[in-house]
Amino acid sequence: MIKVIKAGVASTEKRKLDIEIQNTVSNIIDQIEAEGDDALRRLSAKFDKWDRSSYRLSESEIETIVASVPESVKDDIKFAQKQVRTFAEAQRSALRDIEVETLPGIHLGHKNIPVNSVGAYVPGGRYPMVASAHMSIVTAKVAGVPRVAAATPPMNGVPPAATIAAMVFGGADEIYVMGGVQAVAALALGTQTIKAVDMLVGPGNAYVADAKRQLFGRVGIDLLAGPTETLIIADDSADAEMVATDLLGQAEHGPSSPATLLTTSQSLAADIEDEIQSQLKTLRTADVARGAWKNCGSVILVDSEEELISEANKIASEHVQVLTKNPDLFLERLTNYGALFLGPETNVAYGDKVIGTNHTLPTARAARYTGGLWVGKFLKTVTYQRCTPEASALIGEYCSRLCEIENFAGHKAQADLRIKRYSNRTALGH
Repeated sequence: MIKVIKAGVASTEKRKLDIEIQNTVSNIIDQIEAEGDDALRRLSAKFDKWDRSSYRLSESEIETIVASVPESVKDDIKFAQKQVRTFAEAQRSALRDIEVETLPGIHLGHKNIPVNSVGAYVPGGRYPMVASAHMSIVTAKVAGVPRVAAATPPMNGVPPAATIAAMVFGGADEIYVMGGVQAVAALALGTQTIKAVDMLVGPGNAYVADAKRQLFGRVGIDLLAGPTETLIIADDSADAEMVATDLLGQAEHGPSSPATLLTTSQSLAADIEDEIQSQLKTLRTADVARGAWKNCGSVILVDSEEELISEANKIASEHVQVLTKNPDLFLERLTNYGALFLGPETNVAYGDKVIGTNHTLPTARAARYTGGLWVGKFLKTVTYQRCTPEASALIGEYCSRLCEIENFAGHKAQADLRIKRYSNRTALGH
């Protein structure tokens, strides 16, 4: 039996807000496309209170900004990037080019080719998302992307120094201080001073996520990463303090961030609200986390491990944390999640900031059909074929007959020409 102890708000208001966001985003994209740099300046001044003749940082500006970052912060950034790079390199090594001979003289293969240019958006706003620079820029560079143009908004009227340092250490080729929809639109479409990219990556708020959705097709995207989601699967071995801490740790991302407890423990389901309210009294980001928990928090009580698994797969959360006696069961059985965190020793914050797995992950149940950002997202797996004359004549016979079935006369002519030319060569001993 599945019992909802606490539910988030209904989705009708969200749908109304989604339409408003779509209209706003569409208008900003149209302005950037029509006016380029002029629109970028106007929109940056309006939304970020930031006005420059060029939004790209010069080498001297970058040097000054990086020099202002404390050495201990630089060391921590480099440590985190080493973890991300190490895991991305291991993933890249698993992706191999292949060539096989499927019939005598017929050679088929594929190559993994990096995209030529990427726009990496690193969010700012409420929090300077330093870690997003690692996840997008470092991973793109491990994949072999030649040009990575990175953008992040100013904070309180100045470039966010730690984020800029992370962009530099990650290997960004161009660094822009610009934010929001206007930033991703400028990267995707190009302006008079910004060369358009082939692909957009990185998380962002609801406006940035919708901008990526609307720009998809003109450029590639990693995925539609909306508000952060977390699901905690717990049994009676979990304690309310840890569960509440881990729910609020993700709820603080923003007021629309869903945080869900899915549990077989009646006592945990009954106690979690009091523990959350207690922790909110001392949490520095309680103003955000409180609203997220009130409006988007859920507590679901089920009877069995089977129901834990089936409900978790239905929810298909971005982050799934397993606090049970046998977490490996969920590694074996869960199919729909962005990233999985097994046991009390790990948590979503590790994945968000430092452990090495990528934190740009599918939301809004997209985990049913896609994984998150990884080195493979920056690679195009493309195929090729080649034949000997004898093999061309052989495969051509089949192709000709199959084209005839489908009434593709032009296709058939392509095959017939090879049969004519290369059957003769075979017969003549060439």
